Amino acid sequence: MHLDLRRFFENNDIREPFEYNFKSNDSFVSSDIHVSGVVNNTAGIVSVSANADLCITVHCARCAKEIQKKLSVPVKHYLIAHLNNEDNDEYILVEDMELDLDRLVMEDIYLTLPSRFLCKPDCKGLCPVCGKDLNDGECGCKKATDPRLAVLQSLLSDEKQ
Repeated sequence: MHLDLRRFFENNDIREPFEYNFKSNDSFVSSDIHVSGVVNNTAGIVSVSANADLCITVHCARCAKEIQKKLSVPVKHYLIAHLNNEDNDEYILVEDMELDLDRLVMEDIYLTLPSRFLCKPDCKGLCPVCGKDLNDGECGCKKATDPRLAVLQSLLSDEKQ
């Protein structure tokens, strides 16, 4: 969705709500993205505030199960028509008075995604030897002993005899 911001920069105390859905081209997004928010100019400061709701399909970082998560991502930005200080990245520069809201929402979604997802907080993952899902029970594999600790292991087996 493209927002024409000309009237917001030309008039003070103007407020316009919006609501729409759009499809993402990203394979992990499993639903339409529902965006609802408002664009306003309060005392000469133009801002966009919105909330993006979506479902994503990802894999657990420990056991690789496919999981679906619902996300609600806040979007809040201040907009300016021209930039006086080139080093300031707190504002979004809108030179042509048009804002691609889909792109802005997707950037905020990417920035809020965690680096990894878990199917549950105490996910045990997969056995590194046989690959069995340890959430379904122990695998029965004999765990490899660190060769540096082999001498200690032999002491433990001597005690059992």
